[in-house]
Amino acid sequence: MEKLIAACGIDCSKCEARQATIANDNALRTAVAEKWSQRYDIKLTADNINCLGCIEPGVKFAHCYECDIRACVRSKGLKNCAECADYPCAMLQEFLAEVPDAKANLEELRH
Repeated sequence: MEKLIAACGIDCSKCEARQATIANDNALRTAVAEKWSQRYDIKLTADNINCLGCIEPGVKFAHCYECDIRACVRSKGLKNCAECADYPCAMLQEFLAEVPDAKANLEELRH
């Protein structure tokens, strides 16, 4: 499976919300909503689990619309943070400390 790197470096191709959306799999949407509700201490339903990817056209998960990293990348006309002259900024460093796979993806793109 080809990687689909989001603004922050997350590989959207591995995201369960995207997988459920592409497959139109309501059972997976329900499972993801339950898992993410517990993990992030928020209330999600299967209806909330729809996303085609941060940088792809189409529907996004609700957080994507309010993501500061995505907003920054879009305001600069970039595909992701790896393309930014300010890489890695303070906002990104804080995020990447929690998501090492995203950091590895961005580093790979920078080389």
